[in-house]
Amino acid sequence: MNDIEIIGLYNKRDQSAVGKTEEKYGRYCYTIAWNVLADHEDSQECVNDTWLDTWNAIPPARPFSLKAFVGKITRNNALNRLERNRAKKRGSGEYALCLEELAECVSGKDELSEFVDHEHLVTILNDFLSHLKKEQRILFVRRYWYGSPIREIADSTGLSENNVKVTLMRLRNALRERLEKEGVSV
Repeated sequence: MNDIEIIGLYNKRDQSAVGKTEEKYGRYCYTIAWNVLADHEDSQECVNDTWLDTWNAIPPARPFSLKAFVGKITRNNALNRLERNRAKKRGSGEYALCLEELAECVSGKDELSEFVDHEHLVTILNDFLSHLKKEQRILFVRRYWYGSPIREIADSTGLSENNVKVTLMRLRNALRERLEKEGVSV
């Protein structure tokens, strides 16, 4: 069943939409949650929350890409759970490493939102990504959006782990320079 048909089931409030979505994107969503949380139980609960959130969002939402839609919901659920877990002093997954890496580019301070309009920051990031070579963009998004481990990225791209690390470091430096050029306090 294709995405348009599944979205049609959601619009009709047909409960089989959830099963079809889980069948098609369950592993994808689990991988996103696992990369953030590195905990089977938490990841599974996150994915289950994704199905409920998707049910509640469609309609009125009309996603262009169901895969991206459920992926974003899963990622947000996983990040929220990671924050709750940190508050409980529990361990964190690969995503914590990604955040540490990005701390070189953007201060983790809450004040950042005071200085930068969210839409302006999104525009800067989108422009930054659009000017990268396709291979660089894939590395950046896989690491910092999906939270994929370095080894997994290296294996899937045919690059060495060291090459992936060096490329990501250069991309972070380029992002930091771009943010500073745009007047974003880093």
